[in-house]
Amino acid sequence: MLVLITYDVSFETEGGKRRLRNIAKICQDYGIRVQYSVFECDVDPAQWVRLQEELFAAYDASVDSLRFYKLGKNGQKKVEHHGAKPAFDAFKSPMII
Repeated sequence: MLVLITYDVSFETEGGKRRLRNIAKICQDYGIRVQYSVFECDVDPAQWVRLQEELFAAYDASVDSLRFYKLGKNGQKKVEHHGAKPAFDAFKSPMII
Protein backbone atom coordinates (compact mmCIF):
# COMPACT_ATOMS: atom_id res chain seq x y z
CA MET A 1 0.00 0.00 0.00
CA LEU A 2 1.38 3.39 -0.96
CA VAL A 3 0.99 5.99 1.79
CA LEU A 4 1.90 9.66 1.50
CA ILE A 5 3.00 11.02 4.88
CA THR A 6 3.25 14.72 5.65
CA TYR A 7 4.14 16.34 8.94
CA ASP A 8 4.53 19.71 10.59
CA VAL A 9 6.64 19.98 13.74
CA SER A 10 6.61 23.03 15.98
CA PHE A 11 9.91 24.59 17.03
CA GLU A 12 8.16 26.73 19.64
CA THR A 13 8.40 23.96 22.23
CA GLU A 14 11.55 22.39 23.59
CA GLY A 15 12.71 19.42 21.56
CA GLY A 16 11.07 20.50 18.29
CA LYS A 17 14.22 20.10 16.21
CA ARG A 18 14.90 16.70 17.77
CA ARG A 19 11.32 15.56 17.07
CA LEU A 20 11.63 16.79 13.47
CA ARG A 21 14.83 14.79 12.89
CA ASN A 22 13.35 11.73 14.58
CA ILE A 23 10.15 11.81 12.50
CA ALA A 24 12.16 12.23 9.29
CA LYS A 25 14.39 9.29 10.23
CA ILE A 26 11.39 7.07 10.95
CA CYS A 27 9.85 7.96 7.58
CA GLN A 28 13.16 7.32 5.78
CA ASP A 29 13.21 3.83 7.28
CA TYR A 30 9.96 3.05 5.45
CA GLY A 31 10.02 5.17 2.30
CA ILE A 32 11.57 7.99 0.32
CA ARG A 33 11.53 11.74 0.86
CA VAL A 34 9.80 13.52 -2.01
CA GLN A 35 9.75 16.98 -0.41
CA TYR A 36 11.09 18.38 2.86
CA SER A 37 8.29 17.07 5.09
CA VAL A 38 6.67 14.65 2.65
CA PHE A 39 7.44 10.94 2.24
CA GLU A 40 6.09 8.20 -0.02
CA CYS A 41 6.07 4.87 1.80
CA ASP A 42 5.24 1.51 0.24
CA VAL A 43 4.27 -0.66 3.21
CA ASP A 44 2.44 -3.88 3.95
CA PRO A 45 -0.23 -3.93 6.71
CA ALA A 46 2.22 -4.98 9.45
CA GLN A 47 4.73 -2.30 8.46
CA TRP A 48 1.91 0.27 8.38
CA VAL A 49 0.99 -0.52 12.00
CA ARG A 50 4.65 -0.27 13.13
CA LEU A 51 5.21 2.94 11.18
CA GLN A 52 2.19 4.63 12.75
CA GLU A 53 3.18 3.46 16.24
CA GLU A 54 6.68 4.88 15.81
CA LEU A 55 5.40 8.20 14.48
CA PHE A 56 2.76 8.56 17.20
CA ALA A 57 5.46 7.95 19.81
CA ALA A 58 7.78 10.55 18.23
CA TYR A 59 5.49 13.55 17.77
CA ASP A 60 3.85 15.90 20.27
CA ALA A 61 0.11 15.82 19.51
CA SER A 62 -0.45 19.15 21.26
CA VAL A 63 1.74 21.14 18.81
CA ASP A 64 2.76 18.86 15.88
CA SER A 65 0.67 17.28 13.15
CA LEU A 66 0.85 14.15 11.03
CA ARG A 67 -1.23 13.51 7.90
CA PHE A 68 -1.56 10.18 6.09
CA TYR A 69 -2.90 9.80 2.54
CA LYS A 70 -3.53 6.15 1.74
CA LEU A 71 -3.19 5.71 -2.01
CA GLY A 72 -3.58 1.93 -2.01
CA LYS A 73 -1.82 -0.93 -3.77
CA ASN A 74 -1.80 0.84 -7.14
CA GLY A 75 -0.92 4.22 -5.68
CA GLN A 76 2.16 4.72 -7.84
CA LYS A 77 -0.15 5.02 -10.87
CA LYS A 78 -1.85 7.99 -9.18
CA VAL A 79 1.35 10.01 -8.73
CA GLU A 80 2.50 12.66 -11.23
CA HIS A 81 5.67 14.69 -10.84
CA HIS A 82 6.42 17.99 -12.58
CA GLY A 83 9.12 20.59 -12.07
CA ALA A 84 12.43 20.71 -10.28
CA LYS A 85 14.25 17.64 -9.00
CA PRO A 86 14.18 14.44 -10.98
CA ALA A 87 11.32 12.17 -9.96
CA PHE A 88 12.42 9.01 -8.19
CA ASP A 89 10.14 6.05 -8.74
CA ALA A 90 10.57 3.75 -5.75
CA PHE A 91 8.72 1.02 -7.60
CA LYS A 92 10.90 0.95 -10.73
CA SER A 93 14.26 2.54 -9.80
CA PRO A 94 16.85 0.44 -7.98
CA MET A 95 17.57 1.59 -4.45
CA ILE A 96 20.96 3.21 -4.10
CA ILE A 97 22.53 2.67 -0.71
